Amino acid sequence: MIPSPTLEWENRVGYPQVIILGVDEVGRGCLAGPVVAGAVALPSVIDYEAHSWISEIKDSKGVKSEARERLVPLIQNWALAYGIGIASVEEIDQINIYHASHLAMIRAIEGARSSLAPNLKQQHLLIDGKFPPKKLPCPATAVVKGDQKSLSIAAASILAKVWRDQQMSELDVRYPGYGFAVHKGYATPAHSKALKQNGVCAIHRRSFSPVAALL
Repeated sequence: MIPSPTLEWENRVGYPQVIILGVDEVGRGCLAGPVVAGAVALPSVIDYEAHSWISEIKDSKGVKSEARERLVPLIQNWALAYGIGIASVEEIDQINIYHASHLAMIRAIEGARSSLAPNLKQQHLLIDGKFPPKKLPCPATAVVKGDQKSLSIAAASILAKVWRDQQMSELDVRYPGYGFAVHKGYATPAHSKALKQNGVCAIHRRSFSPVAALL
């Protein structure tokens, strides 16, 4: 059972006096497509009774696709701010997936912070994973399995997941025959079979060994 995230980590770093932005990425292990990050700044007051859907926010991997899509506009309207950051396949191959994931996170953070009022300067980032990106604009705390523990990180994971899934469905039209709309670029048996049959296409990550082996 997927655990329900709480505000424990947010409270540890000063919420609600401090603005908290949760950050997470999706698509890190895929063989194709971009890596995408989401950032969500929590509102200063969270009312579970007025917004009962908040209890549905969990790690995006544990939420059904229909529920994720339904939650996205609710999260966007509820959040103080949000942002999406992308690192392209070319960037992944140039700087490796670790650094590309951090680049996507930084872009998501910049997008969310750009819509915050200038007087809201006291901010703290909660980053999913062991290590936060370098050269961040405000203090940050890395939270291992943060998408299962932190409400803000879980909300960010849902935004990023839905955005990336929609992007992969669009790319499926441009690059038919690989099943991108179904497996979203992950290394499923069906994807591996299509890759061997059809060869490498423009959105495959050439720095990943299963793809590199076919070049």
